[in-house]
Amino acid sequence: MGQPYQEGALQKGLLVLSTPAQRKAGKSTAQHRTQMGNVSAPWSHQPRTCVIATHAAGSSASSWRSPVGGSVKYVQNISQSMEVLDLRTYRDLQYVRNTESLMKVVDGKLKVASENPRSLNPKGFQELKDKVNQLLPLLPVLEQYKTDAKMILRLREEVRNLSLVLMAIQEEMGAYDYEELRQRVLLLETRLHSCMQKLGCGKLTGVSNPITVRASGSRFGSWMTDTMIPSSDNRVWSMDGYFKGRRVLEYRTMSDFMKGQNFVQHLLPHPWAGTGHVVYNGSLYYNKYQSNIIIKYHFRSRSVLVQRSLSGAGYNNTFPYSWGGSSDIDLMADENGLWAVYTTIPNAGNIVISRLEPMSLEVLQTWDTGFPKRSAGESFMICGTLYVTNSHLAGAKIYFAYYTNTSSYEYTDIPFHNQYSHISMMDYNPRERVLYTWNNGHQVLYNVTLFQVIKTSGD
Repeated sequence: MGQPYQEGALQKGLLVLSTPAQRKAGKSTAQHRTQMGNVSAPWSHQPRTCVIATHAAGSSASSWRSPVGGSVKYVQNISQSMEVLDLRTYRDLQYVRNTESLMKVVDGKLKVASENPRSLNPKGFQELKDKVNQLLPLLPVLEQYKTDAKMILRLREEVRNLSLVLMAIQEEMGAYDYEELRQRVLLLETRLHSCMQKLGCGKLTGVSNPITVRASGSRFGSWMTDTMIPSSDNRVWSMDGYFKGRRVLEYRTMSDFMKGQNFVQHLLPHPWAGTGHVVYNGSLYYNKYQSNIIIKYHFRSRSVLVQRSLSGAGYNNTFPYSWGGSSDIDLMADENGLWAVYTTIPNAGNIVISRLEPMSLEVLQTWDTGFPKRSAGESFMICGTLYVTNSHLAGAKIYFAYYTNTSSYEYTDIPFHNQYSHISMMDYNPRERVLYTWNNGHQVLYNVTLFQVIKTSGD
């Protein structure tokens, strides 16, 4: 079963290195060790890179319901998260150290061969030399892991000290005078978020258990937070249905959305089609009903800023996902900007990715993935890569990835738990690094696990 979405979790924008589902389940350190021990060592074949596995942050429903008590729990959650990353980094560091030993052994053999060339024939000598050249880039990787391990130790000690201070303040002051305490927690959040920003983009390697936020609306729909604006803006938008809808509900916070309170209504001037909507920098981007027109609706001014036809794009169930629902045009955002996922008749129904200019909706660049859209359950973008599921029903998995930076693809096998057996919307939020899904009338979150690749000097 998916974990219920609890108030009092970490605030948006904070680097969380274990999933909320794991924290709520109360798994022990030994269990985390067992889980991570079953994961194969992460390696990129690109030279001179550092590969770091992190769990991205889940969205939060919290405001300061119990200021000091909530803060203590807040820091304890961070401490658990840092412990998980510590264990993961330790595992990866051991792997790198073992590889370093292997490199030294191979290098030693090469020196012997160099000193006595007759001991190797030319082919064997070249093979040994090639192996050494392949191992040499691991040296800067090892140095980066050592640096990361030291940083984790410092942050963990800081969190432990702050947690003790918070508990002492809670006992002496109660839950009223907490402004200074709150500022200290926000400072820690800023430092951790800065750490996350340094890690940058990465490749999707895992999806957490589902986190059910709310059960509301019909079987089909869409919900989201802004993918770009600062984390201080906690608004949530909900759009029920896929057919001729015009009513958008805007909630002040995630907590309000969970409770179904404190919302305002936007009545769109044109109805929408499908569920592939996205909120990007204060505006809603959606597909106009019975057309291939994309509309940019600005929430603050309550007006349409621009609309543009997506040339050749199918609409009105010409090229939907496997579940139908007029899902021909899917708009989404990631770390690299705004995207449209659709298909055309010249592309024979295969998924097309276009990067859009957010102001004018002009198509900047287009890729043909070669993957048939009707065979896809849903799709989403992370760091310029399109990930496609093979079904919208139970048993679905992330089956296909298309990399726009290299115009290449691969078939993947990343499972995730489709708890309510009918997903009609699945989108990534780069600000929070979570997947938002609408699953058979349930609003559900998934944390993602990425392998970040940090280029070192010499690339």
